[in-house]
Amino acid sequence: MGQKVAGTCYVKVDGQQLEITGGCEAPLSKYKRETIVKGYFKEEDTVPFLKVDAVKTPGVDWPKIAEGSDMTVTCEFKDGSTYVLTGAYVVGDLNVTADDGKVAIEFNGREGDWQ
Repeated sequence: MGQKVAGTCYVKVDGQQLEITGGCEAPLSKYKRETIVKGYFKEEDTVPFLKVDAVKTPGVDWPKIAEGSDMTVTCEFKDGSTYVLTGAYVVGDLNVTADDGKVAIEFNGREGDWQ
């Protein structure tokens, strides 16, 4: 019997649903490890993030997304899991392409939790 592990994602920014294309990317771990010598490693906190390709649709408050610094971003994955990024803000450039109306967005935040 097969099990659904991928498919359409749903993303909301402070309650506003985005129309997205492609997939979403979120970290599964809150830490990054690096081996110092065999059997010993250091562990650093990673920055919680969510990457998504959205479509610039009417009705979405794009200035709020561009300028917000304490947003809540929720991503519902097709496997039933949800990633919630709090204290979120956009990093990098926020540009729209004229040929297909896509906006690549990378959110970073204070806390990212799987539910």
